[in-house]
Amino acid sequence: MAPVSLPLLSRARPPLLLRDAGVKLSTVRLPPPWRQQWKHTSGERRRRLSMPASAVAAETPPPHARAEEEEEAAPAVGGGEEGRFEWLDQWYPVAPVCDLDPRKPHGKMVMGLRVVAWFDGGGGGEWRVVDDACPHRLAPLSEGRVDGKGRLQCAYHGWCFDGHGSCQFIPQAPALGPPVHKNSKACVASYPSVVQNNILWFYPRSEPEYKEILQRKRPPYFPDLDDPSFNTVFGVRDLFYGYDVLVENLMDPAHVPYAHKGLMPIQNKEDPGRYCSTVHLLSTVESDQEGGYPVKIRTEQAKIDGFLSVQEDDVCYMKFDAPCTLYGKPFRTKEPQVSAP
Repeated sequence: MAPVSLPLLSRARPPLLLRDAGVKLSTVRLPPPWRQQWKHTSGERRRRLSMPASAVAAETPPPHARAEEEEEAAPAVGGGEEGRFEWLDQWYPVAPVCDLDPRKPHGKMVMGLRVVAWFDGGGGGEWRVVDDACPHRLAPLSEGRVDGKGRLQCAYHGWCFDGHGSCQFIPQAPALGPPVHKNSKACVASYPSVVQNNILWFYPRSEPEYKEILQRKRPPYFPDLDDPSFNTVFGVRDLFYGYDVLVENLMDPAHVPYAHKGLMPIQNKEDPGRYCSTVHLLSTVESDQEGGYPVKIRTEQAKIDGFLSVQEDDVCYMKFDAPCTLYGKPFRTKEPQVSAP
């Protein structure tokens, strides 16, 4: 079976207090931590990386470069080879459901957004994702609790919210007074979410037009993860760097015999005498402690939202679907011999 990698984006970027600043999310284009623009010129692919703001301010591009940037900045819908990848119009994994306790909220940071995942026991029994900030005093809702009625309760003043972000109860409001909890300013932004492949996904857009986004666009689906005969292992690690670095590392097979020396036996098909240092465990002759060799890879597809590369006679492959899904079979393995009766 092909391995699947879903880097969870808990430490992707520092927090962005867009809502606190009174800016609508739909009017802001967040510069992604890893922006790729693919262009084909004379049959060759070029990769362009965005420059930090400080570098752009310190260096004025020549006229032809400015013209090229203006051409690339033209609005595009839905991406494409010549378009712009929309980082906010994508599904992102929050966490495997097996790692989430339905009795309490869980704070996460995804693409610079602080969100809280919690189990809405009073609204049909579903996992929800909302902003991790109470609209009252901006206290983190992830520090709160799920109350006895299945509502998300702020730990500061006890305001309670349902799975759609609507305020259901304000303890300090007079019981016979006006229903101040129904004021739109008392609501917390709620994001589309769904559990698929036993993973909680969310779509980082809270505008009304994205309420039914699940009917138009679903998260990546992997049939093997729902197959009881498939051996699935979920694991989460907090790494102190952007997920773009992790994804780039996972799709780089050339680093394995060096960065993971002594862990994986790798054989060169064209030169069987070259093995990594631990291949003696397979009762073979060790002739190369390094284990590195040229890897023949051809690119079958390359566009704004991912690529497909194939190597070693179509046996091994690597497929990347932006923004954060990588799956494939990166290395050739020795198939077991089966004897017919």
